[in-house]
Amino acid sequence: MLILEGAQAGLSWSTILKRRKTYREAFSNFNPLQVSKYTQEDVNRLLQDGGIIRNRLKIQSTINNAKQFLTIQKEFDSFDAYIWGFVNNKPIKNNYKKLKDIPASTMLSDKISKDLKKRGFNFVGSTICYAFMQAVGITNDHTTNCFRYKSKKLISSS
Repeated sequence: MLILEGAQAGLSWSTILKRRKTYREAFSNFNPLQVSKYTQEDVNRLLQDGGIIRNRLKIQSTINNAKQFLTIQKEFDSFDAYIWGFVNNKPIKNNYKKLKDIPASTMLSDKISKDLKKRGFNFVGSTICYAFMQAVGITNDHTTNCFRYKSKKLISSS
């Protein structure tokens, strides 16, 4: 998921979602061990793949981030344990009434971004981290009138 969030930087999310299947194929089913071993030859191959965003920095970042992901896995036993540690394994349930009230980033996404960057990750700004937090369920930003809001059994952040 973090690969797709990084690829989305500066683009619309729908652009990336349309290419999700191709991204999965291009990046070894998102296997971090395999992606971490990509060579310049793989970068060149990816730069020719019209099914993904052909941005050299984003491609190189994906390879780098796979390496850093593995380092975190080793340190925390899993990336899941690392990322959920920021919220003590308890998802945040926000109470937004309107989409316009949902922030692009928060103090927590700032903290996660800063820590990931300290660990050598790229393309993990606070906005990308917040989108990742939403995507993996760390934060529930469904508006209070959304049918999904009540279906999520989460704790309140207030």
